[in-house]
Amino acid sequence: MKTIAANSLPQLEFYRYLIGAVGPRPIAFASTISLEGHVNLSPYSFFNVVGSNPPMLMLSPNLNRNGHKKHTLLNLEETGEVVINIVNYNMVEQMSLSSAEYDRHVNEFQKAGFTEVPSSQVRPPRVAEAPAAFECVVRQIIPTGANPGAGTLVLAEVLVGHFRDDIFTDKGLIDPRRIDLIGRMGADWYVRANGEALFEVARPKAGIGYDALPAPLRNSNILTGNDLGKLASLEALPADDEVRAYGETPALQELASEARTGCQYLPDVMHHRAHQLLAGNNVREAWLSLLLVTTK
Repeated sequence: MKTIAANSLPQLEFYRYLIGAVGPRPIAFASTISLEGHVNLSPYSFFNVVGSNPPMLMLSPNLNRNGHKKHTLLNLEETGEVVINIVNYNMVEQMSLSSAEYDRHVNEFQKAGFTEVPSSQVRPPRVAEAPAAFECVVRQIIPTGANPGAGTLVLAEVLVGHFRDDIFTDKGLIDPRRIDLIGRMGADWYVRANGEALFEVARPKAGIGYDALPAPLRNSNILTGNDLGKLASLEALPADDEVRAYGETPALQELASEARTGCQYLPDVMHHRAHQLLAGNNVREAWLSLLLVTTK
């Protein structure tokens, strides 16, 4: 491990480590308006949901390299309203274009080619091309420092959300494949949350826990940390009679015979089998395979 004290490096150098390691970060495509009525549109990847009752979003515009406030923050301080538009893959290049350092009263909607749609409860417009958008009022603005790169936490309460019809499943949930989100990584890198990048992890119950796994499983060179996490989620281990019955099935008898004939170490064979079963989320059968060669 490389260990680096944050104060041992210039701000920009440690910042690069931060954004390279903390990600992917969702992007708040923030539309704001000045007191004089000038519209601004800018993306921020220091952003997330921080509560649901009331629904609260957080974004953090950093002070620029000269220690000055960004136009978004100036507008938020003046008018206290923001629309946080959600960015998907079809918008990424135009979104990036809007992040260029234009003068304060330049409208990035126009520079980046986005369409303004009037909001229903706040003054800033929302982005028509966004798959979702949240009209918000600012509840708190919390500076974290006064030097270049310092963040300013903006806590914004959601008043109303807008969601494009085609991002929903038949059950009324937002489909991650249809919304096609992107995330910010370090340097010039982004990630697309679609295709093979998507996977599901079932919500765990209070299972037996990692600490209850037999040592041969915890120390296995075949089973991965993800495998062990799934095994530890089972609420109770199969009973001995179920394990014996499983071991007497023709498929398992044949597997054990092949292991003996091929001079293979049977526990390793079963660990490989369990690994394959766990890839398909077949946790109980994986345990049955492992308990044939493991003491509870």
